[in-house]
Amino acid sequence: MSASRVLVAEDDRVARDLLCEILRGEGYEVEAVDDGAGAIERAQAGDGRYDLVVSDVRMERSGGFDVLEAFTKKAPGTPVILITAFGDVSGAMDAIQRGAYDYVSKPFNIEELRLTVGRALERRRLVAEQKTVPSEGKPALQDIVGKSPVMLEVYKLVARVAGSTATVLVEGESGTGKELVARAIHTHSPRVAAPFLPVNCTALTESLLESELFGHARGAFTGAIATKRGLFEAASGGTLFLDEIGDMGPKMQAQLLRTLQDGEVRPVGGSESIRVDVRLVCATNKNLEEEVKSGRFREDLYFRINVVTVHLPPLRERRDDIPSLVAHFLNKLARRERRETAGLSPEALKLLSAYDWPGNVRELENAIERAVAVAKGVILPSDLPPEVSGRVASPAPAAGASATPVDGIIADRPTLGELERRYIQLVLGESGGNKKKAAEKLGIDRRTLYRALERSDEEGAGAGHQEDDDDR
Repeated sequence: MSASRVLVAEDDRVARDLLCEILRGEGYEVEAVDDGAGAIERAQAGDGRYDLVVSDVRMERSGGFDVLEAFTKKAPGTPVILITAFGDVSGAMDAIQRGAYDYVSKPFNIEELRLTVGRALERRRLVAEQKTVPSEGKPALQDIVGKSPVMLEVYKLVARVAGSTATVLVEGESGTGKELVARAIHTHSPRVAAPFLPVNCTALTESLLESELFGHARGAFTGAIATKRGLFEAASGGTLFLDEIGDMGPKMQAQLLRTLQDGEVRPVGGSESIRVDVRLVCATNKNLEEEVKSGRFREDLYFRINVVTVHLPPLRERRDDIPSLVAHFLNKLARRERRETAGLSPEALKLLSAYDWPGNVRELENAIERAVAVAKGVILPSDLPPEVSGRVASPAPAAGASATPVDGIIADRPTLGELERRYIQLVLGESGGNKKKAAEKLGIDRRTLYRALERSDEEGAGAGHQEDDDDR
């Protein structure tokens, strides 16, 4: 069997030589060009001389998307892998939407590149054997922030399944963005014109959930004064998102399984079944395999909903995404409040990046909203929640121990704003009213201290804001 032929298009000589060396080391025949225009010229021949194309996205003379378009039109059986230093969700998903086999970010992992190339060539071989060329193009994924390698894999998987009818299970801790993924699957699917209806399985009792999902007939139970369509019927043609499906009770699990098997629902108290056409996306923060083993979740239902699994990593496993997420939330708040985007000090960003975020992306967004609300212009460490900044109050004294001033300011569990006011007053008192010394103890500058005192005036802080003689 002859060696696979690979065309490399890369305008950076060092990167081009490295790519060629790696691919030739795998036994492939490699031809290299130094820009996209050269690759497009070779695509025009349309003779299928290449088994694979590896192209940089950003080049001076025609970019990787131009190369992709040329090969898609002239040699559709040739898979294209795009490589770029500008790896983000929009670029990655745009590439897959347009028909790229895969998308790899620089600096690339050599082993990952080898595996990706190997998979692309294997796919081409299978396609050639079947005499068909299935389209890899799928709708793009947007509105989810992050460009870490693990998230890039999530984007690519979601983009590929969006156009199918397969049931998808989204796994991840609370706050990781499971509903965003579900909405992205719907938005970029052929069902986009039909409804996307979410329901939280934890928020409703089993009887209410049954009525919510399947509807009920008039008089089916006390209070059923009219017939009600269920969400399965209302979402027909679209997507139904069942959040926290791991909390669904045994009765509802059995009814859901029957609905998935038959494609029909029967309203509570109704006598006739209703045909429904619904794409189901489920989400859970539980380990459903363990739930099955323990008998709390039906194995047959688990296999029904686990056709494609998307695992969302916790934020602590993708800390590189925190700066991008912070910028996204700051811009989002600025648009909502119709004001300039708040600045962020390097010290505050360092603390945000170091924190473990047990509540994940949702907790980060709440922390940024809190910081913007209390900050004046630039967000400082003191504007962040105490658990993030490390300004956690001391625990209560042991029995018999004398209470300290710090113990006193938290004894009644005040709000964060009140706690900040009390603590500033405590430090001011310890500093003899000298704001310069108090600011040094608090780790902030005097301007920030004055702003904090201004915020506490209405609550009786009683501090003036002109610099005292001993402050100067």
